[in-house]
Amino acid sequence: MLSAGSLKVWSWLHTWTSLVCTVFMLLLCLTGLPLIFHHEIGHLLGTEAEPVEMPSDTPRVSLDRVVEVAKERHPGLGGMFLSQEQDEDRIWYLTMSETPTSHDGLKQVAVDARTGEILAEPQLESGFMYIIYSLHIDLFAGLPGMLFLGLMGVFLLISLVSGTVLYAPFMRKLRFGEVRRERTKRIKWLDLHNLLGIVTLVWFFVVGATGVINAWADVLVEIWQDDQLSDMVAPYEGKPVPEEIGSLEAAVQTARKHEPDMEVLFVAFPGTSFSSPHHYGVFMRGNEPLTSRLSKPVLVDAATAQVTDSRELPWYFTMLQVSQPLHFGDYGGRGVQILWAVLDIITIVLLGSGLYLWFAKRRRKSEGYDDLVQDQASRVAAEGRLS
Repeated sequence: MLSAGSLKVWSWLHTWTSLVCTVFMLLLCLTGLPLIFHHEIGHLLGTEAEPVEMPSDTPRVSLDRVVEVAKERHPGLGGMFLSQEQDEDRIWYLTMSETPTSHDGLKQVAVDARTGEILAEPQLESGFMYIIYSLHIDLFAGLPGMLFLGLMGVFLLISLVSGTVLYAPFMRKLRFGEVRRERTKRIKWLDLHNLLGIVTLVWFFVVGATGVINAWADVLVEIWQDDQLSDMVAPYEGKPVPEEIGSLEAAVQTARKHEPDMEVLFVAFPGTSFSSPHHYGVFMRGNEPLTSRLSKPVLVDAATAQVTDSRELPWYFTMLQVSQPLHFGDYGGRGVQILWAVLDIITIVLLGSGLYLWFAKRRRKSEGYDDLVQDQASRVAAEGRLS
């Protein structure tokens, strides 16, 4: 059993870590809700590429042709990344820019993998979903914004742990999940707040923990680039950069032969942050549900189309890759999406009720009701309160 002093410490931790992060968690829950259904919303808004129906065995065009078609649309730009969605192999998405290291002015072209026709040009830096995504990821503040939200995620995890510790003495005189409807409005909201908290505890902890990991994504990628990727391309250090790069199709086919049991996740063109000036970085993924989110880089010489290195990604990169889809409920199809959305809505109510209870408590103090809130231990013992 917790002592009165311990209860005070846990209560203080829960109150203030919750207050510090609640507004930002509300923002993340509100913006996270449409992100769970970003593909569906994209179809409704008409921003998603829609391939025409063809027989499943329709031949695919060469990837060199895909790049050629995109360059005809944007002749001043070159390729940066080529990718496909996890569940849609009929479309190639080519991201283009003026230089391989550009951060602004990016263009993306969706090309039908069977006909070579341009289906759409998704907007990368505008539109409703771009605003929602940017608010959710970094508050339009780049890396500082990501790290700040990561810190708020740490406060969230502390508040969840402290709230769980306080829940046991709170429920000692109540049935599990009981809401005392005959009591005051504040007490009813307190009971509901605690009920919603315990119902969403595991989910909120998982989403919060994966959110913290995702907030470190740019840092983890830089660590991998400075460590493993630098070691993989070290033999080419000092060699002259080829004036022209070779066939993309040949490079991808070489990577597929090197990893015959894997599928292409994305290709980084020479000179980008996921390759080198001498290589195509072909990132392969597993073809099973549990391995489809995990990738393995295959570096292919851009001039000779020969594999020069391929290694398993380090544990921290694997942790990041697992966290990203888990955070948004991308595992398990529509059923998991709906479950994530329901839990997200419940969590919004949980966070809102927490703010209400804090303001109600402050108002009661200002009105002279301090006799009810002398200390956390007496509150828990006397009326099962959780602040």
